[in-house]
Amino acid sequence: MNEGFAPIAQEVHKARTIAVLSHVRPDGDAIGSQLALALSLSSLGKIVAAWNEDGLPEAFSFLSKSELVTVPPKDPKTFDLVIALDTATRDRLGTPLPAIKQANCWINIDHHVSNPSYGDLNYLDLTSPATGQIVFELIQEQRYPLNLEIAEALFVAISTDTGSFRYRNTSAHTFEVAAELVRHGVDVGRISHFLYESQPKRRVLLLHELLQNAHFYADDQIGTMALTMEKKKQLGIQPADTDGLIDIVRGIETIIVAILFEELENNRVRVSMRSKRVEIDVNKICGEFGGGGHPLAAGARVRGPLEYVEKLVANRVSDEIARLY
Repeated sequence: MNEGFAPIAQEVHKARTIAVLSHVRPDGDAIGSQLALALSLSSLGKIVAAWNEDGLPEAFSFLSKSELVTVPPKDPKTFDLVIALDTATRDRLGTPLPAIKQANCWINIDHHVSNPSYGDLNYLDLTSPATGQIVFELIQEQRYPLNLEIAEALFVAISTDTGSFRYRNTSAHTFEVAAELVRHGVDVGRISHFLYESQPKRRVLLLHELLQNAHFYADDQIGTMALTMEKKKQLGIQPADTDGLIDIVRGIETIIVAILFEELENNRVRVSMRSKRVEIDVNKICGEFGGGGHPLAAGARVRGPLEYVEKLVANRVSDEIARLY
C-alpha cells in the first residue's frame, strides 16, 4: 500500500513535465494539496500543469498563484509524470483523465480508506487527516521548496479537512505540521477569515433553504438536507457552496449521522454522509452505493429521483443505527 517517498522522488527527479490532478468538486484539501505541490515542483524547475475538472473554486481564489489550477485543455497532452492527489478512485479525477494523452508513470497520493491503490506508485496514509499533511511530509523529507505561498496552500488543505482541527483524526503531529507552516509565515487569522468568515450571500440563503426542509429519522438520530436542481439554479449555487453545510445538522446533539442529498443531472443524486460514532461506518454504507471515503465522512452518487434516493439511503442508515441497540 505504502511504497514510501523515495520511489516518488526518483520519478519526480526523472520527469521534466508533470501533471498534478485532484478530484471533481474539489474541497480545500484537494485544491490546497494540488496547488502546494504544483508550486513546489515548479520551483524545482519542472514544467507543471495543475488540472481539475471544475477548475478553481471561488472560495480558494485568495491563495497566491491559485490561478495555476485550471480546467484541462480540450487537446490531450503528454506528460512524463502524473500525480493524483486526494482522489479515492481514478474515475473521480473526471475530465483530466482523457486530457492525459500519455504518461510514463502515475503516482497516487491519498488518505481515503476506500482507495484501491490505482497508481503505478502509491502512497496511502489512512491515518492522515488530510492529503495536505502527506504532501507536507513529502516536501519536508525530500527537501523540496517550501515558501509562504506553498505553506498557505498546505495550511488551507489541513485546516479544511480537519474541520479547523476539530475532527477525531487530528493528531499531535497535525498540530506540529501546522506549527511549522506558521513558522514559514502563515497568518492563521488571515487564512481563517477567508475560509470561515467570508462566504457569499447565496451560501447563507442556501443554508436557510436547506434547514427549512430538513428531515429527521430514527428518533432524530439521522438528519438529512436535500438540494434540488431548481433551487441551485434559482440561487446561482456553485459546487463549493455546499461544502461544510452538512455540519450544521451534524452538530445537533441527538444526531449520529447527517446526510446531504444534492440533485444532479442525468437522474443522479450526490450523497454526502457524516457520522459522529465510529460504530457507524459511513464509508461502508456509501460503498454499498458505489461510493466511499472515510469511516466518519464519505459520499456516493446514486441513480434515481431525489425523494427516492433520500428514503433509500435514510432507511439503510436507520438499519445500521438500529444495530447499536
